[in-house]
Amino acid sequence: MKKIAIIQSNYIPWKGYFHIIQKVDHFVFLDTAQYTCRDWRNRNLIKTPDGKKWLTVPTDGTQSKKINEVKIDNSTNWQYDHYQTLKHNYSCCEYYKDFIPLLDEIYMKKEWISLSELNQYFIRKIAKILNIKTQFHNSNEFILPPGKNEKIISIIHQMGGTHYVSGPSAADYIKPELFEINGIDIEFMDYSNYLQYPQPWNEFIHGVTILDLLFCTGSQAAKYIWS
Repeated sequence: MKKIAIIQSNYIPWKGYFHIIQKVDHFVFLDTAQYTCRDWRNRNLIKTPDGKKWLTVPTDGTQSKKINEVKIDNSTNWQYDHYQTLKHNYSCCEYYKDFIPLLDEIYMKKEWISLSELNQYFIRKIAKILNIKTQFHNSNEFILPPGKNEKIISIIHQMGGTHYVSGPSAADYIKPELFEINGIDIEFMDYSNYLQYPQPWNEFIHGVTILDLLFCTGSQAAKYIWS
């Protein structure tokens, strides 16, 4: 049995994204897919004393581009702004200081040009912190036929996969009969049973960046996702 997940890269995704990565043998960044505006590709949520707040990476992205074609707009000092915003809202957390080297590396030591490269680098670094052993790939490594379902099935076949793990929202376009006739089992994630953890600022919020969990729980983060 070989499990595969195939998803677009997101900017510092939430814990559910890393749960999918942890559940599979191979994870494919689908960054040859169409870029979507006002989506998770270039932004994510943090928690503040005033509620949720977006951290958004400025880009030249339009729906005429693929994700891996999108360039970051560095005319603003967004990297420093994100660094300071995270510090301002999370430096009170017990384990924030443990991740200052990661934040320094991402935000202070390099200027990013490609959104896809930024997202993938950040995700790989966090996966390593979470001790995830999954192998990462890019969709441009594979032959990609037209059609959403056909692309996924083709990638799985090219990797010798037998199981496809997907987020629940993909049920809107997944055609189970196509996977069945191609000998692929589908598993949809269930995000309904995550444990709460000691989180600052009032009412608990699940749907924020994984950094929230790391800052609050440190090396215990995995037990609040898949343990």
